[in-house]
Amino acid sequence: MEVVKALVQERAVVIFSKTSCPVSHSMRQLISGFGANPTVYELDQMPNGRDIEKVLQMMGRKPSVPSIFIGGNFVGGANDVISLQVQGRLVQMLMDSGAIWVWNRT
Repeated sequence: MEVVKALVQERAVVIFSKTSCPVSHSMRQLISGFGANPTVYELDQMPNGRDIEKVLQMMGRKPSVPSIFIGGNFVGGANDVISLQVQGRLVQMLMDSGAIWVWNRT
């Protein structure tokens, strides 16, 4: 758990991903579309990726990717982020975390 905390600490948006996961890529595109620059960890390219994946699974993530953290807090996976977007809460979370500073709806 500590390794995940260390990776998400002091970063506005973190996405744990795998290079072969199209859903992770879609989440990266969605969040980047608001002007945020997420930190992306590709678990299949990290020496300790399997260990991190096990921690994410212990947090209830099945499948383990994408796992998204905003402002150091675990948000969930793709469905959770899409729900936040539909509810109109995602932009505010990105602003509160410092990932974006302004948002123009036009």
